[in-house]
Amino acid sequence: MSDFTDLVARAVSPAMSREEREAVYQVVKQAMRRLQERENLQPDDPRARLQEHLVEETIRDVEALVTRYLARQTILEAERANEAANAAAAADL
Repeated sequence: MSDFTDLVARAVSPAMSREEREAVYQVVKQAMRRLQERENLQPDDPRARLQEHLVEETIRDVEALVTRYLARQTILEAERANEAANAAAAADL
C-alpha cells in the first residue's frame, strides 16, 4: 500500500488548496470504483469495502503529511521572523 500512498502523495502538493487536493482524491476514488466495476465487485463485497477503506486511509495519511509539512513551514517562517527581529533589536543596541 505504500506504493499507492506514494502515488497519491505525488499527485497532490502542499501548494494546492484543500479543494484542489479533494478533486485529486475524487479522481482516485472514481478510478477505484471503475476498477471494481471492471472486476464485477458489488459495493457490499468485502473486497470492495476493504479497497474503499484502504483508499480512505491513504487519503488520511496523505492529508496528515500535507498538514505536517504546512505546520513545519509555518514554524520555520516564525523562527526566521523571530531571528530577524532579534537581529534588528541587537543592531539597535
